[in-house]
Amino acid sequence: MIEKLMPERRYELIVWDWDGTIMDSTPTIVECIQQSCRDLGFKEPDDTLASSVIGLGIHDSLRRAVPWIEPAHFPKLTERFRFRYLAKDHELHLFSGIRELLQDLRAEGYLLGVATGKSRVGLDRSLDHHQIGHLFHETRTADESFSKPHPGMLLELSDVMQVPTRRMLMIGDTTHDLDMAANAGVDAVAVTYGAHPPSTLKESASLTHVDDVSQLTRWLKQNLTVN
Repeated sequence: MIEKLMPERRYELIVWDWDGTIMDSTPTIVECIQQSCRDLGFKEPDDTLASSVIGLGIHDSLRRAVPWIEPAHFPKLTERFRFRYLAKDHELHLFSGIRELLQDLRAEGYLLGVATGKSRVGLDRSLDHHQIGHLFHETRTADESFSKPHPGMLLELSDVMQVPTRRMLMIGDTTHDLDMAANAGVDAVAVTYGAHPPSTLKESASLTHVDDVSQLTRWLKQNLTVN
């Protein structure tokens, strides 16, 4: 009897961004940034500017979203944003099909990680609320590492998981994700259903752009192994 050979895997570790990639949170984050500015009497950013900073750590995000305010006001703005976001956090949901995709990848033996601009407290709260924490082997947040596009989070995951960067794949919805991957020597896939539009994502290197979770699922099925 001839033993059937398993296909060779191109990647061992698949790392995911959170907001805008796994979690459908982009409109809520934009709204909370704008509401926080209104609460404190500051000029608010438009939707395009507010969404462009998603994926960065909270401090970097707000400094880029409202660069016209005095630095002394950022702690109060940060506090207000956290208040606004926490009030809506429980209303957020996963993108359709993401849970099933993660479950299938985990069952197939792939290592799964998260590299996010969220805080550790925020990520853990979301993982627990949506009951998918058990699907990930390791996670990194901006407040315990470097903010994107610094490669720190991916390099730490590579080290902890003992997976070389050439065997890792990053999936994200912003140029911050794609640039982090490029800086770490990691291949990346861009999803266009999150914070950054396709025209912006094209400014950064990626293997492909996918428009929804179904298309992402098909691409992974066809490209995670060596044909």
